[in-house]
Amino acid sequence: MLNFHKRSPAWQIVAAGMVIFVAGIVAAGPAMADAVIANDLNRCDGKSGSAVLVTVQGVTAATGKIRVQSYPATVAAWLEKGQWLSRIEQRPAIGDMQFCIPVAKAGNYAIAVRHDKNGNGKTDLSGDGGGFSQNPKISTFRAILGKSVVPVKKASFYAGPGVTRITIAMRYR
Repeated sequence: MLNFHKRSPAWQIVAAGMVIFVAGIVAAGPAMADAVIANDLNRCDGKSGSAVLVTVQGVTAATGKIRVQSYPATVAAWLEKGQWLSRIEQRPAIGDMQFCIPVAKAGNYAIAVRHDKNGNGKTDLSGDGGGFSQNPKISTFRAILGKSVVPVKKASFYAGPGVTRITIAMRYR
């Protein structure tokens, strides 16, 4: 049986392990993965680190919810549930909208946009819209379906230090 008296070797090992564990958490900083964030355009002021300023063009209705998600530009993560880095969800506005997506560092990313027009949380092929970074050439129907027809290599882009600006054209069926 281990002796956990404060001066025992076993206690010192446990305490040292806890210090290393906590230090590792603190050093890692705030997690960026799976973060639902507010659309704070001030993050794209050029002073707040790396970010992507996304202009979404052609939103057709001010109903439901629009979702903008960033992903690492890898086959394993692209459009996979729980693999996104940041997500912004908000009520849409007709026309063009802007979103600021912070990124941890310069690198390759991909962004997907989905407009759930009726707000039911499901992809309705008859009315919902979608779009991807780099605006890959695909049919409207296929844009809503996602990964099976939009390989990450067609949607990936390089986000440098500072603010990278991209435009995504929405497609509706």
